[in-house]
Amino acid sequence: MLRWAIGVIAILLAFPLSAHELRPSVVEMREAGEGRYTLDWKVTLSVGSAGLLTNTLEPVIPDNCTIQGEKVQRIQSAALMGRASLACDGDPAGGQFGLSELLGKSDAIARFVPVDAPTQSFRLTADEPAATILAEPDPLSVFGDYFVIGAQHIVFGWDHLLFVIALVLLVRNPWPVVKATTAFTIAHSITLVATVLGYSGLPSRPVEALIALSIVFLAVEVALLLRDPERQTLTRRFPWAVAFAFGLIHGFGFAGALADIGLPQTQLAAALFAFNLGVEAGQLLVVALTVAILAGLRRFPPLVESRALTSATYGIGAIGSFWLIERLIG
Repeated sequence: MLRWAIGVIAILLAFPLSAHELRPSVVEMREAGEGRYTLDWKVTLSVGSAGLLTNTLEPVIPDNCTIQGEKVQRIQSAALMGRASLACDGDPAGGQFGLSELLGKSDAIARFVPVDAPTQSFRLTADEPAATILAEPDPLSVFGDYFVIGAQHIVFGWDHLLFVIALVLLVRNPWPVVKATTAFTIAHSITLVATVLGYSGLPSRPVEALIALSIVFLAVEVALLLRDPERQTLTRRFPWAVAFAFGLIHGFGFAGALADIGLPQTQLAAALFAFNLGVEAGQLLVVALTVAILAGLRRFPPLVESRALTSATYGIGAIGSFWLIERLIG
């Protein structure tokens, strides 16, 4: 049990040093006029993948469409950007569009945007990197796809993930954990919706630095608690207030991720609600797993539990500090 618990903590802490927020790739086929379309793609790059993708990635287009002129690709802001102009003979419904491949296990959002019909949204995967255009849009497809993206954003978006884990490590007791995570949920939902609808917003760089600072702050609070269990730190006294305050900042981060992914304007409410619901599902999963690990550690002698929690706390603090410095000077 001890090896399993420490192994889980190690896995959670092993990847984030080189990780950033989850930003899925995007492919969009947009109608520009009678029989004319543009195909745009943005593929998030990992270290060492730029040359591989540039040489092998090709756009997938419906059989009744042809590329006009040369496709254009360039690397910009850690992403491969591409565009092609298409001429289609008739309705492209039933045809496929997307990419020839997606790197590793990455996902992508694909959108088909006709002039006089609702936008169709699809989630592409490494196994299925192209989507089939429907004759009639499926209203549930947008909800399902953005729900999955929201859940992935909290589970694999390491900065938000570590904040939730640190919050649980600090609060510990079930009812205060529920109140704190609920406050965090309400807060990030407020700024997420307000930013997407254009009522508020902050530049991404200070937001990302503040998110890293929130992780460092909680890690310090947990470390103080481990040294003196009776010490009443700010977050121990007012966990919901601290969670709410930092939740407002994290909401701007979620909004930044959605801005990169994009939202179907004709189904904005459904996509936004699904993304937010997916974030909450992922958050509840993380909370449940962390609480389960803590319960398992309590079966061991106090010294073993203390060492495991200390290692996790200092690991979270070190990663948060690395991100903070990187985002301040990067």
